[in-house]
Amino acid sequence: MTYGISATVDGGFYATVAAVRAALADQGFGVLTELDLAATLKAKLDVDVPRQVVLGACNPALAHAALQAEQSIGLLLPCNVVVRDGDGGGVVVEALDPAVMVEVTGNDALRPVAEDAAARLRAALAAVGPA
Repeated sequence: MTYGISATVDGGFYATVAAVRAALADQGFGVLTELDLAATLKAKLDVDVPRQVVLGACNPALAHAALQAEQSIGLLLPCNVVVRDGDGGGVVVEALDPAVMVEVTGNDALRPVAEDAAARLRAALAAVGPA
């Protein structure tokens, strides 16, 4: 099983971050957290890594439905969406495939929620670049 959904974009890094935020909003996701991983590693360890931002996205209706099916699902929420510099150029946008929730928990009641979330994440990624 693959665990991610991804797209590579030819745009600029910060423009892609903004486009991802807008595409997520169009799919009903809010961004609860933003972690600038490159800046954090530079500040804490004085190491340089390619630009990488982790957006903690949440669709409240989907989160609520998931909690109804699995009380401890909060351990796997929110949906992380990563925007990072690609190795060969371009900007890579990746999201954790929500099907992982079903696989990790073994709870088939989560499947409809995971499928809905995956469809929305795929639509958001398609809006910013090709898969």
